Amino acid sequence: MSYQLFGRAIKNEYIVLTVFGTTFGGAYLATRGGNNTAAQAKPVNVQQAKESVPINAGSSEEEQFIQNFIREAEKSDAGATAGH
Repeated sequence: MSYQLFGRAIKNEYIVLTVFGTTFGGAYLATRGGNNTAAQAKPVNVQQAKESVPINAGSSEEEQFIQNFIREAEKSDAGATAGH
């Protein structure tokens, strides 16, 4: 069986191959990776990660609250891992 496209008879096999090629080719192009400079800029340790993430607080009081919360969470994590 064939279909009429633009005045020409096109076989089903060619239509299917075109659809598969477009689908898989597009997926390959979309997932093949990007700029490598972003991968190199990753922090190496926890301290660098903390310094690289800014705290966007509306006031100094809110910033202190966030920092205290992080300190308390780190203390509880350190205590939980010490028991294992």
